[in-house]
Amino acid sequence: MVKASNLDYSHALAIDHGVDNWLSSVTTKGKSFIVNGRRIKSINQRYNRFVAKYKQGKSQDYWDDKLEQVTHRRNCQMRDAINKAARFVINYCLKHQIGNIVFGWNDRQKESINIGKTNNQNFVQIPTARLKNRIQQLAESVGIIFTEIDEAYSSKASFLDDDLVPNYGEKPKGYKFSGKRFKRGLYKTAKGWLVNADIQAAANLLKKGSHTARNKPSQGG
Repeated sequence: MVKASNLDYSHALAIDHGVDNWLSSVTTKGKSFIVNGRRIKSINQRYNRFVAKYKQGKSQDYWDDKLEQVTHRRNCQMRDAINKAARFVINYCLKHQIGNIVFGWNDRQKESINIGKTNNQNFVQIPTARLKNRIQQLAESVGIIFTEIDEAYSSKASFLDDDLVPNYGEKPKGYKFSGKRFKRGLYKTAKGWLVNADIQAAANLLKKGSHTARNKPSQGG
């Protein structure tokens, strides 16, 4: 791809990832968007139900051409979803001349995740790591700076109350966040305002990563 010549490296887009809301993004220009994850969640669920029913009464290691076929189809659908979501993010940045992408990530999250059997299955099988890598690959190909940052506490801290958003293991002893998740999908601030929980988490990532947003790279690389 041809590198963009009009990117503004003083601006950034921050991404918080999840399941139903696959990517929740906020920019330094005050705009936001969400990439819906329900379709790939549904694909996973249908695939898992089929495999479980098909292998009923068979050994755990059983495999045949039918399972190979449905697995190949699922993998193609996932790859298509990854490419389309990544392309949407990059095109958005190019359209709005945004020179930085800040992606919240936690390499420890799948090691200790425990959010119920169904949610665990959805979370682990949704290929967000592959999506993150694809966004990074496309970003760097057009000159957008991609930065991965620690997403710890981004969903707990209140952006509108200007809470501290510490890194993993750096939360001050006794520190309490101003707001809390009110119910599924909503966050309640100290003033009682209800906001989209994932968007406010992305805003915290934008705040947390503000020191990582860099200037235009030198011509030498």
